[in-house]
Amino acid sequence: MLVLLGVALVVVGFALRLNPLLVVTASGIVTAVLGGVTPSQILDAFGNGFAGSRSVTIYVVTLPAIGLLDRFGLQQQATRLIGKLRVLTTGRLLATYLLIRQGTAALGLTGICGPAQTLRPLIAPMALGAATRRHGELSDPAIERVKAYSASADTVGLFFGEDIFLAVGSILLITGFVDTTYHLKLDALQIALWAIPTAVCALVIHSARLLWLDRRLAKELAR
Repeated sequence: MLVLLGVALVVVGFALRLNPLLVVTASGIVTAVLGGVTPSQILDAFGNGFAGSRSVTIYVVTLPAIGLLDRFGLQQQATRLIGKLRVLTTGRLLATYLLIRQGTAALGLTGICGPAQTLRPLIAPMALGAATRRHGELSDPAIERVKAYSASADTVGLFFGEDIFLAVGSILLITGFVDTTYHLKLDALQIALWAIPTAVCALVIHSARLLWLDRRLAKELAR
């Protein structure tokens, strides 16, 4: 039961709003020590975990690049560009991005778009620029609403699109778990095919919500 103190450390650390990385790391070390794991084995586990997931550190490369683009006016240029495209409203822009995000995720290209490389420096400023061009000066709640809908377009597109790709982790997890636990052989292709109707429904429903955003902003800002 002493091993469960690691879980208590996580709960307390998150409740105190401490650094999540430090909380999880400390909890893992405490759990390992209470479980009788030697210090060398703990270091070995951390090293293997880091070596096996080096892709999570790709932000070290992308973050400076995005920062430099921001510093030299990428967001301003995106806002200026959307100002010239009169046909694109905020809802139409985000619905188009949702379609692109879901389509690329379905092909396994989850790293092409994303919050850091696409959403914050390009899509969100363009959505705000389109809303400002159509409705004038935006209130703080309206600005936050546009940002939230921009983030939702990325999240919904990725979440429901990647399950169509055969080699995505969730499908491999399902097939592996069912095979080892219940000794049933599931075809990854069939699971991916069954994800298509859900993805289509998500695309239609959320696109309608994004398109309705234009009317909602018009009503809120007209008051």
